[in-house]
Amino acid sequence: MAAALGGLGLLQGRVRLAAATAAASLRSRPGSRGLVPGGAAWPPAGRGYSSEAKGEEELRVRYLDDENQGIVVLGLNRSHAKNALNKNLLKMMSKAVDALKSDKKVRTVIFRSEVPGIFCAGADLKERAKMHSSEVSSFVSKARATINEMANLPVPTIAAIDGIALGGGLELALACDIRVAGGTQRLPRTIGVSLAKELIFSARTVDGEEAKSIGLISHVVEQNESGDAAYRRALALAQEFLPQGPVAMRVAKLAINQGMEVDLVTGLAIEEACYAQTIPTKDRIEGLLAFKEKRPPRYKGE
Repeated sequence: MAAALGGLGLLQGRVRLAAATAAASLRSRPGSRGLVPGGAAWPPAGRGYSSEAKGEEELRVRYLDDENQGIVVLGLNRSHAKNALNKNLLKMMSKAVDALKSDKKVRTVIFRSEVPGIFCAGADLKERAKMHSSEVSSFVSKARATINEMANLPVPTIAAIDGIALGGGLELALACDIRVAGGTQRLPRTIGVSLAKELIFSARTVDGEEAKSIGLISHVVEQNESGDAAYRRALALAQEFLPQGPVAMRVAKLAINQGMEVDLVTGLAIEEACYAQTIPTKDRIEGLLAFKEKRPPRYKGE
């Protein structure tokens, strides 16, 4: 039975790991079809794709309401290009992330694909082929910066991968909080150096169950008829986050991200400093009052 990663899963249980920060798609030579490590080509011969927008919204930003208020969904929507990353999509992603990071009403961000069967095929190689060599380096830097911006959002982020993720697409997905991994830097921090090298050097294709067993992803769910099982699981996870204090969530993420880069003593000092930021907030007072009165808290992100 094909499996999809719920919250962080794979449609048909398949994902290809890319080497050297998505070298497969982001660094392949101009004019190539996008090699994944090991020499496999994407897209297959005869299945190329256009980098032209063709009038569709390449990134759909949806602010959910009612019981899901506070959840924002970013949907990749380049069906003609298998959601490949081009200049315009990166620009739209960067603009969206910039708006989200300063919006206190945002509680959780879900990253998904609006295109059935594919999460992201990596860089748009047809667009790349038209670039001057000097433009390629700038494009790669922009892609990396955009992915880092997403990883550094102050609120929880969840990648819902209902399809194949290749090269930069996998890097993009794995920059989310539920499972932050990928490339040559995030992957070793998640599954260990030795296993990371093995997967990167071999470009092995792993299914959902194996990915979960090695700690690469967090959830595996059976795919549904509509092909959005991972998104549904991601939404359920996001709903679990909504009752929590928004200020506390932000500083908790900050403490975890910064603490993982330093020794334990320094990490504990970072944790203490982050906790201190919650003490004078109205949200903390509201949380204590709600606990005392045995009612749901009414947080305002202050």
